[in-house]
Amino acid sequence: MEQEKPRRTMLDAFFQTHEALVKRAFMPIRRQLMDEINWEDRLIAIKGGRGVGKTDFMLFRIKEIEQAYQEQYEREIAAIKSRRKPKPVRPCLYVNLNDFFFTQHTIVELASRFVKAGGRYLFIDQIFKYPHWSRELKRCYLKYPNLHVVFCATPVMPIDEENNYLQDIVHSYNLRGFSFREYLNLQTGLHFRSYSLEEILQHHASISREICERVHPLEYFRNYLHHGFYPSYLESKNFESALLKVMNSQLEVDVLMIKQIDVSCLHKLRKLLYILMRETPCALNVSSISDEIGLSRATVMNYIKYLKDSRLINLLYPEDKNFPMKPTRVYMHNTNVARMDFTRVIPAIDMYETFFYNTVHGSHRVNATERSAMFIVDNQYFFDVKEKGTVRDAIRPTAIGELETGRGNQIPLWLLGFLY
Repeated sequence: MEQEKPRRTMLDAFFQTHEALVKRAFMPIRRQLMDEINWEDRLIAIKGGRGVGKTDFMLFRIKEIEQAYQEQYEREIAAIKSRRKPKPVRPCLYVNLNDFFFTQHTIVELASRFVKAGGRYLFIDQIFKYPHWSRELKRCYLKYPNLHVVFCATPVMPIDEENNYLQDIVHSYNLRGFSFREYLNLQTGLHFRSYSLEEILQHHASISREICERVHPLEYFRNYLHHGFYPSYLESKNFESALLKVMNSQLEVDVLMIKQIDVSCLHKLRKLLYILMRETPCALNVSSISDEIGLSRATVMNYIKYLKDSRLINLLYPEDKNFPMKPTRVYMHNTNVARMDFTRVIPAIDMYETFFYNTVHGSHRVNATERSAMFIVDNQYFFDVKEKGTVRDAIRPTAIGELETGRGNQIPLWLLGFLY
């Protein structure tokens, strides 16, 4: 009589998917954020816009943990003289809450079974699709003190101080798209380090000369502005189509679903985004947009906020001002998104301003200023952005789009792409 095969458990099914995904996972360069996170924290949120590689980031971290455990296991085997080997440990589990299992079972239930099986690190994707996810995470945090949970979060999800359940227990980190430095390292196989803003301001001439002795950054900078922010350019034969899909997901999921806006409003949201794509960088004429779309001024401002939160646009405010005040200027979130209106020829200076805001504001406060300068950073550094350098030196730090090496107050714009 044929022996009956042992029945697969729920964990077995998840581990099978986990192992297949981790095996195929590939991160072409090590993201700087990987070394900035304190992985000893027990509840970690990886926030980031769609398309920036959050899932691959988590899977790469799983590979690191599993490799360390495997090396430890092999050392234990080598040290044991008896023939009885210790049982291998599966320390990590990646789960996607798209799985229908979670329509009738809870995150806490999964965590319980995982911990009983010796698990230590639970990585959760698509958590926004699970009702009461923050309450479940807090229960896991309190119930299993040896369990580490890492989850992906979209920018519009309430984390940190906005979430009563997760206050004081979650540590949130922001994963951005590729910096120009990361893109350049990836394209050339080189390993340039990042620089602080203070280092760039003080030593940009010598830093840019050292880099230019090994590579000509401007040969890569234009391609980066076109497609280098999103890792998907590495995989997709049609980058524009892939980015269009990302942008629509940001509208349909990050805005409509998570913000619980009626689907009938999607067309007006798309129309608003297209209006901004046609004009940015620009001042925000709320009355004109309100008339064109057929929405109240208050609704337009709320939609503007949703587009900002979902990482489709950036809003430039004066110092000490913020939403719901009207911004001084509106920018697309990054230059890849900015060029998605194929009917528009975007002036180079507009792309350079968009790049400046996007690359600097990730770790610094960028505001408009009442002075003649274009930007003020951290309420301290006044900046201009220009297309070409001049023979005479600038009176303040000026990021020059078509400058390869720095001189005086004229800083190569591409070098600001080395901030992370």
